[in-house]
Amino acid sequence: MAVRAVRGAVQLDRDEPAHMRERVSELLITVLERNELTADDLISIWFTATPDLHCDFPAAAARELGIVDVPLICAQELQIEGAMPRVVRILAHTETGLTKAGISHVYLGAAAALRKDIAQ
Repeated sequence: MAVRAVRGAVQLDRDEPAHMRERVSELLITVLERNELTADDLISIWFTATPDLHCDFPAAAARELGIVDVPLICAQELQIEGAMPRVVRILAHTETGLTKAGISHVYLGAAAALRKDIAQ
């Protein structure tokens, strides 16, 4: 087993708690599925949100999915002029047999434009 990092992002349509939890849950489930991971494989997850998102903690979605014994932290993205609005990003550290090249980074919806080079 190796320690690998998996990136991901999703753009929200609006700054509402239920919508944030829905979209972040979708992102987390997709990351786990595409990389054949379970919650037991997770070491930690960093969540960031753009400054225009303040309705809830993105990590709350992980807790609702049952990811309860994994360290989670939330932070605010830099406020850069022209940056895509309403984006939640993740950086998940995992234990996996996948190679670096085998990791599937997940950028959902419009967020795929953020990293066309690695989004799958």
